[in-house]
Amino acid sequence: MQAEIEAFLSYLDYERGYSENTIAAYERDLRQLRQFLEDESLNAWTALEQADLDRFIAELQARDYKSSTVARKVASVRSFLKFLFAEGVVEPALIDEFHQPKIEKRLPRALSLAQVEQLLEAASMEETPLGLRDRALLEMLYATGMRASEALSVQLGDLDLEAGTVRCMGKRGRERILPLYPKAVHHLRRYLEEGRPFLLRDLNETALFLNNLGQQLTRQGIWFLVQHYAQAAGLPDWVKPHSLRHTFATHLLEGGAELREVQQLLGHANITTTQIYTEVSSRRKREAYDRAHPRAFQAEREIDASAGENVDHNEGENRS
Repeated sequence: MQAEIEAFLSYLDYERGYSENTIAAYERDLRQLRQFLEDESLNAWTALEQADLDRFIAELQARDYKSSTVARKVASVRSFLKFLFAEGVVEPALIDEFHQPKIEKRLPRALSLAQVEQLLEAASMEETPLGLRDRALLEMLYATGMRASEALSVQLGDLDLEAGTVRCMGKRGRERILPLYPKAVHHLRRYLEEGRPFLLRDLNETALFLNNLGQQLTRQGIWFLVQHYAQAAGLPDWVKPHSLRHTFATHLLEGGAELREVQQLLGHANITTTQIYTEVSSRRKREAYDRAHPRAFQAEREIDASAGENVDHNEGENRS
């Protein structure tokens, strides 16, 4: 069974051009499926039946995974089943009957402008090579809306500080040139001049962001530093590197950017993926309206007071 999984992963790598992280996610999901089936004494994909897949989904749901996690694992399995069908291993009915479970819709959470300033200021407290790196990295994430993996893959040659742009390689090798606002350019220049030379160990290293060993910063490293500065700034514990991407998109839409423009900046292949940020923006505007408009909160107090009077009046009638 593992041989077919390895063939599928090679297909994703060489023919579909998927990223290393995406392929690793597929591998974890399919390893979990294979282990489940082997525990059920099923040792060949040709023997796979719908009931086996139904039990696998039930097992995932019993583990209290988030609905989005279950949906992702099911999507991985469906893609694998399509590959097996193309290879003549399984029947098409198996794919048709393997339905995606419903997932609850959750809007991405974005920081306010004040919270972004708090995060960036927290990273400015240390005038060290690592501190300069962290401020430059956070500025670039907020300036561009890059995914963490995209930011970490930026090379020295991708930066054009004179033009105020950075080249980003997105999913499936899609390239986009992203603008940098002046403060981001300033902090990136400071890092290049005063921070990176002190972290560099190998003159042939071209990655922009380095760790204290002089190697390319890792995903774990960027996750840790965002959490560290978020905690130092007193921000909620849900703040992660991807939160700055959500914040970037939300703030652009709130500032009047067109949806299609935001889609291009984020590197979304489908505009429906970007549309969720219009809901976030609308929700935030409604919250601001309810909080700030004098008639909004005045009306709420009057309704509450009226409801209280009605309760007292009805109780009086009942007593009489």
